[in-house]
Amino acid sequence: MYVSSTAVIMAEVFKVATCLVILLVMQGGVLSWLRHLYDSIIGQPIDTLKLSVPALIYTIQNNLQYVAISNLDAATFQVTYQLKILTTALFSVLMLNKSLGRLQWLSLVMLFAGVSIVQLQSSSTKSSSTSQPNATMAPSANLATKQNALLGFGAVVMSSLCSGFAGVYFEKILKGTSGSVWLRNVQLGAYSTVIGLIGMQLNDGAKIAEKGFFQGYSSLVWSVICMQAFGGLLVAVVVKYADNILKGFATSFSIVLSCIVSIYLFAFHASLQFVVGAALVCTAIYLYSTPPQQQLPQKGKLTPASNV
Repeated sequence: MYVSSTAVIMAEVFKVATCLVILLVMQGGVLSWLRHLYDSIIGQPIDTLKLSVPALIYTIQNNLQYVAISNLDAATFQVTYQLKILTTALFSVLMLNKSLGRLQWLSLVMLFAGVSIVQLQSSSTKSSSTSQPNATMAPSANLATKQNALLGFGAVVMSSLCSGFAGVYFEKILKGTSGSVWLRNVQLGAYSTVIGLIGMQLNDGAKIAEKGFFQGYSSLVWSVICMQAFGGLLVAVVVKYADNILKGFATSFSIVLSCIVSIYLFAFHASLQFVVGAALVCTAIYLYSTPPQQQLPQKGKLTPASNV
């Protein structure tokens, strides 16, 4: 096995490098690029320091994801991880004073019900020594590991809480300051790399000193790292240039695709219980992403804009 803490660090390095290249292209020259980085990062230390909070939370979240996928099958992980929609909504109400409509609250209840149904199937199966469920997470197809469904579900719940809090906090920073998304990701990634290095040394320092930083790395592991690095940036681009409805459709499609791939690659058995739970999750995502319909103004009256 590779050391998951090193994979988290490499994902942040790739993310920072990508954002730096994008900023270089946007600035049009090396000197203006360096000046922009100095003025925005070093020249504003208080503003930069604010990014340390989500960086710490995101680092914890990324490590928890590796724990979760190592103890759950890919389909169950994909469905259960949609709890982050619920946590994001709750933190948005608490931290950003957002209001949710009845349809959004209904979708959150459906999401919770769908995830619970999926987990009932998962928890009914005892932990056993099987091949690692996600081939992209394993350096060898013949590697056997013992799964703990309870540990995996706990890691998903904690990861969802981290995702909700860090995402809302990061949104608050983006909307409250003038820095671009790429600049903020450079600051965020730099903090995350430093925090990740500290955590790696504390938890896996002896193992890395013995066998090396890149022990167990393969083409599949590098693929996972790239998906972790570019996935967050891709979501930001989708939201910016498309809309949340398209993002909701993409998320629902990814759940269905994960289930289909798991059936063929990992001998996953999609029971009726799982299908019902996954369908509830996909429906909840669609309903939550659907904007409220504006009522037509009556004669002589104006309908106030929705605050959802």
